[in-house]
Amino acid sequence: MDFLRDAKGVASDIWWRFFDWVAMVEYRQLALVWFVVGIPFAILNAAEPAIWFIIISAAVKGLAGGKRRAELMAKEATEQADVATLERRLLEAQMSTLQAQVEPHFLFNTLALIGQLIETDPPEAARIHTHLIAYLRSTLPQLRAVGGGTLGRQVELSRAYLAIMQARMKERLQVSFDVPESLNHVPFPPMMLQILIENAIKHGLEPKIEGGKIEVGARIEDDMMRVDVRDNGVGFNMHSDDGVGLANVRERLLLLYGGRAELVIEMPAEGGALASIRVPSPFAQEKI
Repeated sequence: MDFLRDAKGVASDIWWRFFDWVAMVEYRQLALVWFVVGIPFAILNAAEPAIWFIIISAAVKGLAGGKRRAELMAKEATEQADVATLERRLLEAQMSTLQAQVEPHFLFNTLALIGQLIETDPPEAARIHTHLIAYLRSTLPQLRAVGGGTLGRQVELSRAYLAIMQARMKERLQVSFDVPESLNHVPFPPMMLQILIENAIKHGLEPKIEGGKIEVGARIEDDMMRVDVRDNGVGFNMHSDDGVGLANVRERLLLLYGGRAELVIEMPAEGGALASIRVPSPFAQEKI
């Protein structure tokens, strides 16, 4: 009984594989199969099996092939949709993991600074504490966002961050922004601008005794939106690794935009460093 049951299962599996193949194959390819199958039977003067094969496959193709083809295509589309959903969820998980690496960095540094100033300069510690509270009230919802946010919002948060850093660095840090209002509502990934500013301060200005200036700018360039962070600090070692922050930006850009966005680090002739995030411009999409 087990043998008969197994044989029946194998036969059923073969039949449905044959059925699905006939449903999906084009008529031209099916006709070619009929021709190839018919040759050996014709040589052996045993045309009847070949004729039955042609009749059965033609009947399946004509009577049920269209319906079965539609079912298979619908199943394939559903599977692809499921895969796309899983890929999107994986992307969100990857983005959350990457962002979690950066979130504590600024908070820990600021809290450490407040802890130091409590003993040496309590009024200054209180001012920085006030700046930090205002910053967190506006940033915490965005810190958990995966792909939301606008450039205007990121500029606003960067101003709050730089207010804390100016309280710390005093006259050693000057800041300027040149971001057109027309770009304020353009989508831009959260925290990336702040990471570039953090990097410019840590590696460009802090090692410089007299400090320096950070210039934040944005503009549309061809079909890309370019967001720049320029400093006049000690420069960037082009032969060193990016570090966690810049590597994080590169990986998040890859996850969000594929190969259509990039982070570019340059060494201007006048000194310092220029970091640029370049993402597809939404205005270019409107022209299509």
